[in-house]
Amino acid sequence: MRLPAWMTTLVLLTAGAVAADEVPRTIERRDPRFDRLVPKDAVIETLADGYRWTEGPVWDRSQKAVLFSDIPANAVMRWKEGGGSPDVFLKPSGYLGTRPFEGREPGSNALTFDSRSRLVLCQHGERRVARLEKDGSFAVLADRYQGKRFNSPNDLVFHSNGDLFFTDPAYGLPKTFDDPAREIPWCGVYRLKVSGEVVLLTKELKAPNGVALSPDEKRLYVTSSHADEMLVMVYDLAADGSIASSHVFADMKPWKAKGPGAPDGIKVDAAGNVYSTGPGGVHVFASDGAHLGSFLTGVPTSNVNWGDDGSTLYITANTALCRVKLTTRGKGF
Repeated sequence: MRLPAWMTTLVLLTAGAVAADEVPRTIERRDPRFDRLVPKDAVIETLADGYRWTEGPVWDRSQKAVLFSDIPANAVMRWKEGGGSPDVFLKPSGYLGTRPFEGREPGSNALTFDSRSRLVLCQHGERRVARLEKDGSFAVLADRYQGKRFNSPNDLVFHSNGDLFFTDPAYGLPKTFDDPAREIPWCGVYRLKVSGEVVLLTKELKAPNGVALSPDEKRLYVTSSHADEMLVMVYDLAADGSIASSHVFADMKPWKAKGPGAPDGIKVDAAGNVYSTGPGGVHVFASDGAHLGSFLTGVPTSNVNWGDDGSTLYITANTALCRVKLTTRGKGF
């Protein structure tokens, strides 16, 4: 989550602000390959609105529902088709302390499920990656690197071997990058091995944010949401999970005119196409880096994920939860 997006949320919540479902949402087609992914009659639907800053959507197969974070509210919400307004699935979700949280983002950020269908969360307030247990408690998966506390884990993705890749910018700290409580001076991309060992993959990005694996798991995509470094990077992974090489996959800094926001959440479909949030909404790329088209939400857009049978793209867009029904399927469905 980016601070400018939070400030935009504050503006939208003032009296007379334009509700998210009143913001024009359009689909931009730039390449014929986009038509094979997105039906001609596809629309961006607003499913729920009125939250403070939505993040981390994930499809819960057991409940046939979408879970998503409202970070400032320190809650995970649950939306089901035909179920009316979303209800609170989990609160608190990211900060468990009894004293008031001094920052703007205490709650959980990205959410995912492990191979045993257990919910795993990036917890801003607790500065860790944790798993929700059946009894409602949290099992800590990773909260330190070489004895030092993380900044605020942001996004995560499981490898099929059980390893967990995650990013650690400073957006969840009360004073973000200038917070005196920082123990790690960089913002890293990490790999949590099944053994419990935390491995630093890179600390070269100013604000690593979204993270996703290619279908063959040989490439790792990472976004950087820093205002001076609005990038999507791609890292070639060695057999041991380390980084072999890297290059810029997309530079979105020149795209600021498309609308508010920056590169944030990112996902990949089964064919290897990349869906990255960025200025103006969600941008779709072929695996070769060609920009195929965009879902323009008109507001800062935090993240995306697959749901239903894998052909629905759920989008967390500022104060709202949205969706687009596609003809492609997400990785893992």
